[in-house]
Amino acid sequence: MRDAVTLTGIVLSSAPSGEYDKRVVILTKERGKITAFARGARRPNSALLAATGSFSFGTFLLYEGRDAYSLIQANISNYFPKLMSDFGGAYYGMYFCELADYYTRENNDEIQIMKLLYQSLRALTKKSLDRELVRYIYELKIFTYAGEYPEVFVCTRCGSQEKLKYFSMFQTGMVCEECRTKDGLVLHPSTVYAMQYIISTEVEHLYTFTVSEEVLAELRMVMDRWRERYLEKSMKSLEILESVKDIC
Repeated sequence: MRDAVTLTGIVLSSAPSGEYDKRVVILTKERGKITAFARGARRPNSALLAATGSFSFGTFLLYEGRDAYSLIQANISNYFPKLMSDFGGAYYGMYFCELADYYTRENNDEIQIMKLLYQSLRALTKKSLDRELVRYIYELKIFTYAGEYPEVFVCTRCGSQEKLKYFSMFQTGMVCEECRTKDGLVLHPSTVYAMQYIISTEVEHLYTFTVSEEVLAELRMVMDRWRERYLEKSMKSLEILESVKDIC
């Protein structure tokens, strides 16, 4: 076993392992996504019981083994208690974590996705933000980091930046009036601008706007179609979220 390392990260998921242990997946700043085992973390008096819960953000002291890490100690700066005590918010958060889990790898530079996840969980706790909008912002941005985002800045057929009116899945992005395709969805200019802003802006400034119901509905249509095309895995947390979102 190697020397202990201290990593900054956020818990994506945890599951029972053996009688009293936990298997924890942590998205870290320094080493991407890692798997760690927390011995005795399921005991009621364990200092690691709360620290290994989903959404826990802080620093983690670990020993690195051949196939996994052993979690020794944690210093949690944010447990996101508002999410943990909120039925709807928790389901959104679990979906965000599952999506981050899908798109991250060990020993990759995943700092941008970690920052996105952290800021998105924070956004879920703000009453001024529509959680459905937070979801579509998060989805489009994580697709952007994965390199699977639509072209929304120029027409995908002729390259024009003018009159971008139609969204085409066949063309994987926006199409101008002159190049209209049969599958094109007419989008409000504010919807196009919102997508441009989400794709191009830094994480720290993502959750600084609201949209009309019309724009939210169009974002829903675009993201539902994009996710169906490019997300190959069935997300259990998304299935649950979709079934309860009317009460979230």
